[in-house]
Amino acid sequence: KTQRSSNTIALSDFIGIWHNQTGRTDPLVDALRTMLTNDRSYFEKLVSSLYPLLEKLTTGPVAQLLSPIYDSSDKRPLFDWNMVLNQGGIVYVGLDSLSDAEVAAAVGNAMLADLTSIAGHTYKHGQVSGQIDNATNKIKRKVALHVDEFNELIGDEFIPMVNKARGAGYQVTAYTQTVDDVEAKIGSRAKAAQIIGNFNSLIMLRVRNLTTAELLTSQLGEVNVISTTAVSSVSDTNDPTDFADFSSKNEDRVTSTSVPMITPSDLMELPKGQAFAVIKGGQLYKLRMPLPLPDDDYWATADLQTIAGALYQRYERSGAPTTLTVEGKGSGW
Repeated sequence: KTQRSSNTIALSDFIGIWHNQTGRTDPLVDALRTMLTNDRSYFEKLVSSLYPLLEKLTTGPVAQLLSPIYDSSDKRPLFDWNMVLNQGGIVYVGLDSLSDAEVAAAVGNAMLADLTSIAGHTYKHGQVSGQIDNATNKIKRKVALHVDEFNELIGDEFIPMVNKARGAGYQVTAYTQTVDDVEAKIGSRAKAAQIIGNFNSLIMLRVRNLTTAELLTSQLGEVNVISTTAVSSVSDTNDPTDFADFSSKNEDRVTSTSVPMITPSDLMELPKGQAFAVIKGGQLYKLRMPLPLPDDDYWATADLQTIAGALYQRYERSGAPTTLTVEGKGSGW
């Protein structure tokens, strides 16, 4: 015996009549009717694990951003990713995964899924207005996506982004500590290798994980190292008629040995501020980055509010809204 109410049964019958009379089909309507025809307890078992996460996303201050109630009193301007790309805007998203990893993962995955969807539309239909130069028919700007601690956000939607989004003008830079972080998050060694294999360049600072160090060293070939060995010998003569009492010989023996260009221990012993980079088709570079002084920097801004104020003035001059709120497909952030 089902636990459906009379209103639920009436709504299901109404959808069926609408199908029969109009002859139209809609995936969302069909999915809704399927949910209505199932037993309520069966549906609750399927979504019971989602209730705690949905409650976090729809309560408290987060709900004002993710699930807002739009009315005339809400003066916050809205724009989607296309508007950001057209204006050449910069969006910074602080997910605070240290405090609440579940909410951070949900919001981050939704954001990346929206960007992947826009990349797919751009890849099929070309650049939207504002991103392409009509005179040269070339892309005026690219989308530079920097994802710090990307193992916290990574999911199945990240795979097509790093695999195919280059054709849509996307440039993805990801930051993480070890290779194992990606595998632990994605849950599959093959998918982790697929994601890492789609990055063209690799910059690695000092690491403490052998597997991570081998990710860079395994891409490099071996080099021939020339070594020189000095050999000296002396021999006496016992022939009394011989004028020389002894003979000596000195020689240098040159040998060639194949050794790895760098070893994992080289990466694990790097000083602070130094790194190895494999870029430009597998070319190896040694990097040394300047480190800031421990005292206060005269040229550094006092806080993020100063930076935000400068950005707001810039957006005001260009005619864009001063308060930035990004709305994704199906949910706003």
